[in-house]
Amino acid sequence: MHLRFRQLQAFHATIETGTVTGAASILGVSQPAISNLLHQLERQTRFKLFERIKGRLVATPEASLLYQEIDTVVRGFDHVSQAVIDLQNKQAGQLQVASQHSMSFGFMPKLIARFAHGRPDMTISFQSQYSAKIQEWVMSGLFEIGVCEIPVLHDTLEVHPITVETLIAMPEDSPLAQHQVLTPELLDGVPFIVMGPDHMTHRRTREAFHSAGIPLKTRVHSHLFKNLLSFVKEGMGVSILDPFVLDFDFEGGFITRPFRPSIMMEMAVITSKTRPLSAIGQDFLSLLLSELETYSPPVR
Repeated sequence: MHLRFRQLQAFHATIETGTVTGAASILGVSQPAISNLLHQLERQTRFKLFERIKGRLVATPEASLLYQEIDTVVRGFDHVSQAVIDLQNKQAGQLQVASQHSMSFGFMPKLIARFAHGRPDMTISFQSQYSAKIQEWVMSGLFEIGVCEIPVLHDTLEVHPITVETLIAMPEDSPLAQHQVLTPELLDGVPFIVMGPDHMTHRRTREAFHSAGIPLKTRVHSHLFKNLLSFVKEGMGVSILDPFVLDFDFEGGFITRPFRPSIMMEMAVITSKTRPLSAIGQDFLSLLLSELETYSPPVR
């Protein structure tokens, strides 16, 4: 089977945007051209790529698996293209950073903007993703620096560990606000908004309630801390959240309290052991590690 890269680009762009129109805009071609490339790919792979649901293209299970395989390849080609442009334009360098989602809504953009001040010719590549994908991107050279949750799955990555303490968020009018510290006993029967069952915050919250002999009442499961906080603001319950999403949400509608026993999150700043960091990467890594030190819990 001979798959053309342009077919994979069209497929990848359609998955990313959810529409043929969006894919055409990204790739700078016509909508019929995108449709033709997708039809060619379907013929060669011999399975359907998309179902149309409420006017939006939704990937089939087979297409989702294919997307996972080609995502790094297509993004790698985009990075090569950008590198050529940078060299042609004599750009000073490129900062390449990826982080888990909760840092991407405030912490990382503000830090990158601060770093970019005084570097007008520096280009920036920043993405947020799930931790496993960030590790894959750094390992393959798509990004120089990543911030992810533990565990780190590859021994070819240099690991700078970080530990942060979570807080419990509740609606701003919650009667629980009268307490300065919250415990499983005080939260008996209170609905929780939680990450998936395998996430460390959910797992450790369950353990804390189990040790106290109190059932944990879960009401909403979601996959991003930002989503959990939105449900808190809507009065759906309380949630254990990391400080990055809490510190950079300025809309209000919630308050926070410490939770005991403390729920810690282990994270890591990662770089590749097999390739040296650029000068820009080294400078940003130093700034990032220094900034993250302020989130380390005090020694009790």
